[in-house]
Amino acid sequence: MTTSNPSSGDVDPAVREELARLRDSIDNIDAAVVHMLAERFKCTQQVGHLKARHQLPPADPAREARQIARLRTLAENAKLDPAFAEKFLNFIIAEVIRHHESIAEDTINGVAPTAN
Repeated sequence: MTTSNPSSGDVDPAVREELARLRDSIDNIDAAVVHMLAERFKCTQQVGHLKARHQLPPADPAREARQIARLRTLAENAKLDPAFAEKFLNFIIAEVIRHHESIAEDTINGVAPTAN
């Protein structure tokens, strides 16, 4: 698909202003998403250490299935594509499991946990 890209001088100033306002909002939302993900991963790291100390498996398929179903419902209620939400959560879950496996391996090998 080809779109025209007029120089900024050809765009109505009101359109440029609205575009800038919307992009500022997008930038703020992106920052909030990153901070929320960081907080989520701090919590899941703690879960990983707890699981490792008690020799629990890194993955919990039943919990993951419940979380996916829950997120799909939240997405539907928010008018967000539930398939997209599921893909996003699956990506996060895979990263969490990778972290938990690493933490478990470090625990077995006697590597001290890092401060979060």
